[in-house]
Amino acid sequence: MAGGGSRSYTGFVFVLLLVLMIAFSDVAQGYNKLRPRDCKPRCTYRCSATSHKKPCMFFCQKCCAKCLCVPAGVYGNKQSCACYNKWKTQQGKPKCP
Repeated sequence: MAGGGSRSYTGFVFVLLLVLMIAFSDVAQGYNKLRPRDCKPRCTYRCSATSHKKPCMFFCQKCCAKCLCVPAGVYGNKQSCACYNKWKTQQGKPKCP
């Protein structure tokens, strides 16, 4: 009978870990986690309002490839993508549009 108790404890730990993994995967999706193939369409929209489309697209796609994230909208909202927001030029200016 003592062996049955350890099996139920192991099962409980397994279920708990499974629930935590599912919860954290939902959090990651909430932070705008993209697949690499999603970068170009997201950057096309992100850069749609600028008159400097080529450099915007270049840096947006570079940032998206590194961060797998593009903030919503055509300007601002960088807080929704921490990696994208923290990447700076040598002069300390934002690298990502």
